[in-house]
Amino acid sequence: MRKGNREQKAKTIDELEEKFKTAKGCIVTNYRGLNVARITTLRRRLAQDGVEFKVVKNTLARIALDRAGLKGAHVFFEGPSAAAFAFKDPVAAAKAILDFARDNKEFEIKGGVVEGRVIEAKDVRVLSELPPREILLARVVGHAAAPLTGFVSLLQAPLRNLVYVLSQVHDKMEAEHQTA
Repeated sequence: MRKGNREQKAKTIDELEEKFKTAKGCIVTNYRGLNVARITTLRRRLAQDGVEFKVVKNTLARIALDRAGLKGAHVFFEGPSAAAFAFKDPVAAAKAILDFARDNKEFEIKGGVVEGRVIEAKDVRVLSELPPREILLARVVGHAAAPLTGFVSLLQAPLRNLVYVLSQVHDKMEAEHQTA
């Protein structure tokens, strides 16, 4: 093996390890049967959602997975493999890949990793049906804020009632003072 080739492989492994560690999700596919034009179309579509689509050598990907602590994903790196690394929203990546797979029957989803958890191809479909990350976060915040809003109203009620009673007493005293 030439020294330059070894250095290039080491660099590729380091890059893949970093991608596996920093990506919010990674979907592994079999791209067999796709021509360059269709892969380019997929890459452009995925790039709109902050997803990088990269054809990978299986051996190098497995080494990078080991280093990243994701050994369960080895099974996906058999045969022609490409990985879609989602750095923003894995849900958007899953939706885009499934849309592409519907139009390209030879394109196969093998599985992936989301937030450090290995998922099967069927789980990628479930992931694609979730609302986008921003909507999920808004829902969580809304659910967390609802009890707080009720609690604040509960705390304000006695004060509001006291102010109302004092206002009524004040009005009554004023009315008595004017008649006297």
